[in-house]
This record gives sequence, structure tokens and C-alpha cells, in this order.
Amino acid sequence: MSEISLRIDGESVAAKEGMTVLEAARSAGISIPTLCHHEKLEPFGGCRICIVEAESRGATRLVVSCVYPVEKDLVVRTRSPKVDRIRKTLVELLLAHAPDSPELQKLAKEYGSDRDRFEKEASFCVHCGLCVRYCAEIKKKNAVGFVDRGVRKEICFIPEIAARECNACKECFPLCPTSYLQACFVLTEALAFPLASAGG
Repeated sequence: MSEISLRIDGESVAAKEGMTVLEAARSAGISIPTLCHHEKLEPFGGCRICIVEAESRGATRLVVSCVYPVEKDLVVRTRSPKVDRIRKTLVELLLAHAPDSPELQKLAKEYGSDRDRFEKEASFCVHCGLCVRYCAEIKKKNAVGFVDRGVRKEICFIPEIAARECNACKECFPLCPTSYLQACFVLTEALAFPLASAGG
């Protein structure tokens, strides 16, 4: 792979062709916040927290750094008034779903987010998809998935699979930024696992 030179926050960064802006930044020790990213998983771009300003060929636009590929002479700004304003609003929206998440509270403090700006719809899940993707891509078990869509979308364990696979695994639990996953598993276990085991 050929090497590409770009600038991130005024610093010259060498990256390999095919890397994302997020990967290039992290390789240079430059921090960009994420919620739905994991180095072992395919980029998802769901939470948008890693948004940055990218300038190429005289045009500047907002891009999601975990899915945006590096290119020669790209100029990236990981912090700017516009980027900070968008991250602030994104965190406020997520806090409406998971107001007690330590990770969201930390981001709220950094970006000055108002945790009470939006009406609470506490599902405690921010739809980062880390658990779903980890179970599918790494474990190849598909024991957890999304149900419904839009604002009604939720995480759900598939009882027939989870009853067999999850007790001995639980590798997805530490990935959850809100601890919702553990609560969902306990509820599924209490309501559905006896039925699953009784059925064979």
C-alpha cells in the first residue's frame, strides 16, 4: 500500500492508502471521540460523534471520520466551532435516551451539552450497534439484533440463540456505552430462557 500525506489539526500525518481519517488521526495520537467505533469491527458511522471538517481541492465539508477514507493533501480539523456545535447537539439527543451513561456525561462536559435540552425518551440504548456487530462479525453467533426501526428501534437478544451462547460469552457487555445491554440480557434471561431450555 502506498503512503499518503495529509494534515490533521495542522500536523502532517502519514497514512496508508485505505485507512480512514479516524485511523490516521489515532495513529498520530490525535483524539477524535467515538461511540459506535471498534477497531475489530467494520466501520459503522452510526453515532456521528466522530464528525470532522475535511478540506479537499478547495472545498470543505463535514464528514464522518470513521468511514471517510484518507486522500492525498486532505486537510482535517477535528475541532472547530461548527464541529463542536454539532457534537454538542448529538450528545444532547443521545442523553435524552441514556441520561446516566458515563461516556455521554463525559462528552457532555467536554462540549457543554445541556442534558435536559430534549425531552427524555429513556430507552437507555443509543443504537451504537456495537453488541449486534460484535456478535455477528467476531463471534459469528447473531445472538443479539435490532428490532423495529426509527425511534422505536431497540436491541433484542434472540432467546433461542442467547440461551445457548451468551452465558459462556458476554464479550459484548463491556462494549456497551450505557449498560443497557446487561439489563436487556437479564430481562431476556428471566422471561425467555426457561422457555427456551424447556423447549430443548
